Amino acid sequence: MTVEAHKETLGFQTEVKQLLHLMIHSLYSNKEIFLRELISNAADACDKLRFEALSDDALYEGGKELAIRVSFDKEARTVTVADNGIGMSRQEVIDNIGTIAKSGTRQFLEALTGDQARDAHLIGQFGVGFYSSFIVADRVSLVTRRAGLQAEHGVRWESNGEGEFSIETVTQEIHGTEVTLHLREGMDEFLDGWRLRSIIRKYSDHIPLPILMLKEKYGEEAEQQPDEDETVNKASALWTRPKDEISEEEYKEFYKHVGHDFEEPLTWTHNRVEGRTEYTSLLYVPKRAPFDLWDRDRRHGVKLYVRRVFIMDDAEQLMPAYLRFVRGVIDSNDLPLNVSREILQESKVVESIRAGSVKKVLGLLEGMAKNEPEQYDEFWQQFGRVIKEGPGEDFSNREQIARLLRFSSTQDDSEEQKVSLEQYIERMQEGQEAIYYVTAETFAAARHSPHLEIFRKKGLEVLLLSERVDEWLVSSLTEFQGKPLQSVAKGELDLGKLEGEEEKQQQEEQAKNFEDLVKRVQEQLGDRVKEVRITHRLTDSPACLVAGEHDMNANLQRILKSLGQSAPDSKPILELNPNHPLVARLKEEGEASRFNDMSEVLFDQALLAEGGQLDDPATFVKRLNTLLLELK
Repeated sequence: MTVEAHKETLGFQTEVKQLLHLMIHSLYSNKEIFLRELISNAADACDKLRFEALSDDALYEGGKELAIRVSFDKEARTVTVADNGIGMSRQEVIDNIGTIAKSGTRQFLEALTGDQARDAHLIGQFGVGFYSSFIVADRVSLVTRRAGLQAEHGVRWESNGEGEFSIETVTQEIHGTEVTLHLREGMDEFLDGWRLRSIIRKYSDHIPLPILMLKEKYGEEAEQQPDEDETVNKASALWTRPKDEISEEEYKEFYKHVGHDFEEPLTWTHNRVEGRTEYTSLLYVPKRAPFDLWDRDRRHGVKLYVRRVFIMDDAEQLMPAYLRFVRGVIDSNDLPLNVSREILQESKVVESIRAGSVKKVLGLLEGMAKNEPEQYDEFWQQFGRVIKEGPGEDFSNREQIARLLRFSSTQDDSEEQKVSLEQYIERMQEGQEAIYYVTAETFAAARHSPHLEIFRKKGLEVLLLSERVDEWLVSSLTEFQGKPLQSVAKGELDLGKLEGEEEKQQQEEQAKNFEDLVKRVQEQLGDRVKEVRITHRLTDSPACLVAGEHDMNANLQRILKSLGQSAPDSKPILELNPNHPLVARLKEEGEASRFNDMSEVLFDQALLAEGGQLDDPATFVKRLNTLLLELK
């Protein structure tokens, strides 16, 4: 290897420095994972060469036998992981090793707390990859050349992990990457062939490429027999093996490889489909939501293979957005090897694979919800908000997705979302025809909403929806098992059979008695309201605001405006409680200015109670103080 003159020293990206420091201290107790991470990177590099060579066979440069080699040198105190995969150019080394290109990195680092156990999970979830080398090494050297470039375009990278790295151009005959770790003091355990083999078999047995090490020789054999390689791992694609031949531990380790996750998966499903469309899928549900789950530029987690040949990462066509947390592989027998993303979008085969895979994941979750409710609660805490996107995106599976949904409700007023729609229907009162819900910006606002008063009085359960996605959900999911979902804050209150004839007659009489008051309040508020009317949904509050039957509610308007989107400026309906002392007093108030102030205050209070903002808070306070002074 001839070193050429083009060498420079560069500084790590700030986030890399932070991550290196935190990772070394947080993951030290599980330091053997460095080998898993380096082997995983090497396997990905070989997969990428195989894919690019589909359209340019010359990239193999005459050597199609791809492999990963692990070696150690006791005297030099080094461990080396080498592959003959795609390799990297000089710029790719700078981009991939000197920086972290993941979006959301800053937010991720801010989430770290200094609690080593908790941070270890977060760092593992982020994907430690190449940087895990510095857990065991005080200096790391990397030599690489991208396939297709000439030998003199090799690159050597070196760093002690403390802020800077050097990079220089070298002559490198073989394409691929070789990473050499100069071990720290106290890391001699990794200078042992048996120890390295045990780590490889523990973490990387599933890698579908041979992982080679020099065969260990003893006694006379060591002097008489020439050196020869042996394959340490099974070197077969795990998903192609029969399920009864794969241990639970192997499934878990494969997930860590394919999901780039430090933790074990929550659950998984492994299926081989035969018939008109043939494919194998191995799909996992993680334990924790990735930190970038809500990133618009997020990567999906399903890898596509065609007849065991890697085609692409993050194949978003294979899984809908509401299942973007799913990790795993899908291996098709029917797609062409030169398949592109454009072809995937139009392929009937992909359509069939996607439909079948979605059914498997939803079935897996449904089985968990039924048979392991505590585990499903754990899943829902992490991914519930994403699943709520499902009814609006996946019409064909809407009913099945709806069975997976969980909500808070007035049944126990707990913020924990544990109530299913099926449970709600089972608890419905005789004569109840709708599934009632209320939406608000916060759980507290939903729980204390004045719209719930008559429902609490009659013992009617109401779902409490306080997440932004809930507005999207109820606009898409309008009924379940024949029961309509009905907002308690929209339209006129009609409890149907839950109200007796005598009760309805009393309400009609009250409405007549308060006709003059309604007219006077309407005149005072003018175009601030669509209508003023008497209500029977309130028992404790004097007034509330509701949206018209076909109007957008105030909570959704606020959400859209906060996102910079336009929203129709529909006016609210003010409803007055005829049984409340303040409304009774307002009815008898003859002094015009006091009547006007009281009307305005009731409107503003109703607006505040539903989470709205006052246009003129100072005037509200002044009116309120004036009225309080007159209470003598």
